[in-house]
Amino acid sequence: MSEAQYKEPSLLDSIIPIVVLVTLLGTSVWVFGSDSSSGPNQIALLLGMAVTAIVGLKNGFSWKEIEQGMINGISISLGAILILLAVGSLIGTWLLSGTVPTLIYYGLELLNPTVFYAASVVICAIVAMSIGSSWTTAATVGVALIGIANGMGMSEAITAGAIISGAYFGDKISPLSETTNLAPAVAGTDLFSHIRYMLWTTVPSIVVALLLFAFLGFNASDNVDAENIAKMQSLLQQEFNIQFHMLVPFFILLAMAVKKVPAFPSVGIGALLGGVWALIFQPEAVATMAEGEPSTFAAVKVVWIALFDGVAFTTPDANLNDLLSGGGMSSMLNTIWLIMSAMCFGAVLEKVGLLKRAVSAILKGAKSAGDMVSRTILTCFGTNLITADQYISIVMPGRMYKEEFKKRGLHQLNLSRSLEDGGTITSPLIPWNTCGAYMHSVLLVHPFEYAMFAFFNLINPILAIIYAYLGIKILRLDPPEHIHVGVKENKQSSVSTSN
Repeated sequence: MSEAQYKEPSLLDSIIPIVVLVTLLGTSVWVFGSDSSSGPNQIALLLGMAVTAIVGLKNGFSWKEIEQGMINGISISLGAILILLAVGSLIGTWLLSGTVPTLIYYGLELLNPTVFYAASVVICAIVAMSIGSSWTTAATVGVALIGIANGMGMSEAITAGAIISGAYFGDKISPLSETTNLAPAVAGTDLFSHIRYMLWTTVPSIVVALLLFAFLGFNASDNVDAENIAKMQSLLQQEFNIQFHMLVPFFILLAMAVKKVPAFPSVGIGALLGGVWALIFQPEAVATMAEGEPSTFAAVKVVWIALFDGVAFTTPDANLNDLLSGGGMSSMLNTIWLIMSAMCFGAVLEKVGLLKRAVSAILKGAKSAGDMVSRTILTCFGTNLITADQYISIVMPGRMYKEEFKKRGLHQLNLSRSLEDGGTITSPLIPWNTCGAYMHSVLLVHPFEYAMFAFFNLINPILAIIYAYLGIKILRLDPPEHIHVGVKENKQSSVSTSN
């Protein structure tokens, strides 16, 4: 059947699946609470997909076409799924090798409770900016900071908010980041102009976030139990050989990321290196996991198990046991299930044209630059909610709004910045989004718990909308008669700024 023979979806067609999904997800959270991402949300997404497929069948699409759309949607997420599996292995071997325990030990030694939250933001921002990955930052430094927070008696939810704020700030302004490269590519502008233009919204947002975290840290410092910190450090020394060279796998992983080695092999190598470090430097811990069986084969078996099923240590401190237990590929299977279910729904929604129909309705009546920017940001956020993937939330609105921005005399930098302000930044706040599910799996803090403390991620989109309506740093194409010309001529035309 040709595209012309498909029935044009109505606005009602596009609204029904979204209303069904939102209702089911809301019911899932209400009934199952923090366990909603462990199966109930997946069922809600698949039921939403079924409703969407029925609408597509009604409009002339065949089941084979819809099924191919689902397969294509899942294929988009395969890269993320491979990284997730590798990260699970990395956490398992880095716990066994003493890499994460050493990071926790020195963090307890060096970080002052008063500045802990703000320092967590800065540390994660520097690491993410250096390697261009919020995911790797959370899986390495983030896991250690959660452990430090636990040892200090600080809030894990606030710490997770600080980790995500710093990681996404660093990721967003890093030229190594995939999303930071994707947004200007979709919008039709260049990378470094895009980064410079984003600073107008990202820097004020992170400054306000740092002030809020500093205030929370100052108020929380009186509750810190110094005796508990000393106890945790003592238990870590009893369980592991705590030495600076235990951090070598961490620094090698950072070096590979800086050298732009792809994420999957980098994390995989880091996981295997952690296993080697465990065999060489943590023989007592490995022997404990092997239940005292004194053989090389038993030691290798322990590392093998850490790669696919993680580790579990038993100490006199229950909180420390939670920190030292986890990892393995198996720990990521629920997240992968959630991602695949979400991608199926989003793929079918796009395949049968319902998302495009909904977006065209959103644009209706948009007149000012503020309207265009705010609706782009809200569309990106809505796409994150519906399709559950930050890449789709950048690519799809970018493709749909690119020509509209040019028609209205708005420079492509306005669009590229808005795609990141609304797409990249909001993705970890949604439990069923790939980023939210990933952060939950790694940090073991539910997005509904840390979302209110991810200050940078909350402030940045709001500030961008305020800027747009006030006309602050809105770039316009000049002269307007060149608006219809291609991207290359636009780049050569002069640009005016309304302040």
